[in-house]
Amino acid sequence: MKIRIRKYCRVCCAVFMIGVAVFCLMQRLPECIGGRDTALAAAAFTLSDGKYRMEALTEAPTDVTEAVRTEATAAARPSEQKNVSRDKSGYYDSYADHSGEERYAVSEKTVGADGTAIENAYVKNRTGLDFDFGSILHTPLTFQTKQNASEPQVLIYHTHTSEAYLDEDVDYFYESFYSRTQNEDFSVVGVGNVLAKTLEEHGICTIHDKTVHDSTYNGSYDRSAETVCAYLAEHEDIRVVLDIHRDALGTEDCKVKTVFEHDGEKAAQIMILSGCDIYGERGFDHWQNNLSFALKLQTKAESMYPGMTRPMSFDFFAYNEYICDGSLLIEVGTDANSVDEVQRTAVYLAGVIAAVLNENEATVG
Repeated sequence: MKIRIRKYCRVCCAVFMIGVAVFCLMQRLPECIGGRDTALAAAAFTLSDGKYRMEALTEAPTDVTEAVRTEATAAARPSEQKNVSRDKSGYYDSYADHSGEERYAVSEKTVGADGTAIENAYVKNRTGLDFDFGSILHTPLTFQTKQNASEPQVLIYHTHTSEAYLDEDVDYFYESFYSRTQNEDFSVVGVGNVLAKTLEEHGICTIHDKTVHDSTYNGSYDRSAETVCAYLAEHEDIRVVLDIHRDALGTEDCKVKTVFEHDGEKAAQIMILSGCDIYGERGFDHWQNNLSFALKLQTKAESMYPGMTRPMSFDFFAYNEYICDGSLLIEVGTDANSVDEVQRTAVYLAGVIAAVLNENEATVG
């Protein structure tokens, strides 16, 4: 009797499972007909969340053979082929399978004439006060660097060390994209690496500090100021201190990246921030000296690489610029710029900095 009961239960289970399979088939079948190709039809049976998303599958059909997938990937990823050493594990991959995710847009923009024209560049004066920027531009720098010196002349650091970029030059991003990482291949630290290396090639001895100051966002400027002051105490010849950041523009569903072209290649625009303290509220009495340096970089960048700069941001702030006359904050691109674009800009920025410092050295000398 017990054997018969067990057999009966097995038969019932088998019938139930067959019924479930038929039901699922009937649910999927309408999505697999109507003119869609075989790859999309087959994919309708494999999506894990039980929903078929045409927009996701048109990017990466899930049942393509490995050979076809490899061939398509090679054709679609020209920048990745040039940067095979970058390890995306633990970060975001534009070309990974993002089935089930919302997809959003990336828009390119070149930010041009806006604000007060200063020769070939622009300043966005947000103070509401009038300043003679032209006169400040032509004021000699209060510091001097030495080319081919053995002691560091420039310090590069990052208050927001984890700020990062898109991995590829694409016009979209998925909801899983989170533009913060400790992976140097995709963060502002990677920009600092290229900037420091290129400055060294220009004969300017440079230190690049990679200390993480934004493990918690609040207090990050206080922590980075301590780092900078420690370096200045140890290396008395440091004259230029650059806090390299990246910006973020646009909306939640459409990020904006700022670009310009040089020699037929796209690169990210930069934005220099220079503060003031005319009321003596921030302990930043020498702000005009920083502004003079910022204006020289701005105009030199535009003469060497037209379109490279967004209008300078000038307002009542200090950040860490109060530390020395050559201390500036520079935003390189936005979170929607690709790593290739911002690192290309780092090469150009190094050339601009070297030109300004060398001209000042020649003038003072």
